[in-house]
Amino acid sequence: MRVGIVIGRIGGVDGVALETEKWAAVLRRLGHEVHVLTGELEAEVPGSTVLPELAFSHPATIREQDDAFFVQEADERELVERLRRDADRIGHDVLTWLTSERIEVLITQNSTTLPCHLTMGMALKRVIELSGIPTIAHDHDFHWERGDRYATRYAGVRDIIEECFPPDLPNLIHVVINTYCRDSLRERHGIEAHVVPNVMDFDGDFGQPDDFNRRLPDELGFAPNDIVLFQMTRVVRRKGIETAIELVERLDDPRIKLIVTGHATDDYNGEYLSELRRHAARLPRPEQVRFAADRFANVRVEANGRPGKFSLSDGYASAHACTYFSRYEGFGNAFVEALAARVPIFVNNYEPVYWPDIGSKGFKTVQIENNELTDRAVEEVRLVLTDADHRAEIAEFNHEIGRRHFSYEVLGRQLDDLLAG
Repeated sequence: MRVGIVIGRIGGVDGVALETEKWAAVLRRLGHEVHVLTGELEAEVPGSTVLPELAFSHPATIREQDDAFFVQEADERELVERLRRDADRIGHDVLTWLTSERIEVLITQNSTTLPCHLTMGMALKRVIELSGIPTIAHDHDFHWERGDRYATRYAGVRDIIEECFPPDLPNLIHVVINTYCRDSLRERHGIEAHVVPNVMDFDGDFGQPDDFNRRLPDELGFAPNDIVLFQMTRVVRRKGIETAIELVERLDDPRIKLIVTGHATDDYNGEYLSELRRHAARLPRPEQVRFAADRFANVRVEANGRPGKFSLSDGYASAHACTYFSRYEGFGNAFVEALAARVPIFVNNYEPVYWPDIGSKGFKTVQIENNELTDRAVEEVRLVLTDADHRAEIAEFNHEIGRRHFSYEVLGRQLDDLLAG
């Protein structure tokens, strides 16, 4: 079957992009031919076509977001007419791509879920409706989960959001990534959805040491006896990275280093990153915290015979454990990554997903509530970090549970069922 995927950006390390590449990989394993239409390629992705107007960074997209949400000083009639014209143009290009690639089934990746690209969602709703193509909408998170981010004074924009985010069409199946999204979609729109969790390849070499990543400790300036904690997320406030810094302070062990691998491009005005840097600077040993986004990318980069950038897999291969004190997540890619890489993880019971969809499966973690580090939690962390046998036992136990619930095999069975239905 010829499967088409539409996404705003791919090839990077954000959760939607990563999960989309996993879906593509599993679909190919199942024998399907996969084509991707995207606005932005952050790294090479097989079978991809770039339509710049789909990018979140496209000038027209930035203007629409400013006019509809951030600034709200546009004339409403002119704004709505412009949105519809731009959506018609994008829809025409998407239909052309569907025809030229002979797409039989379409998958949208959060494109009709969050109004962070209004005209893309409008265009796709119209394309799905007009073409009648069987479509799976992979809904990672909804606009009502984002507080007032998509609040607007324009009734016309609110009507667009109600109509297109998400759309309800007879040839469209909705897939969500957690039970909370399934329940809220039913309650708000009367739409029934399938729950498909985020996954990892538990049989691959993700997070395994090799000659390339064995150079990571030296490249990042670690001492041989350092104990390295990794924060494998972007720098955005909901990730709770300040709790990880507090953990380093309370452990009071100069061997412990915290490495934050993610970029801060989604940290508006850089306020959160600045707060974290100030917090780290107040530690008795500020050098224990390092923001190392400049050394990490989606794929490895070698420069002049030395590692220029390491992948996330390389980071996990060097980690004694990972911190994941998020306050909110749609699912939690970093958690599943740690399971696959056999790395212990310290986690906040983040809303609305962790305990109902993940924690209740029986994983062994150091879990805190409301980002409050108790003395007991700190000592449990210390035991994991300093007892290699205990650490290995936890990692192997979690890996096997993860395989049963969040593996490519689980996703393959679910995709088979969706495509057959």
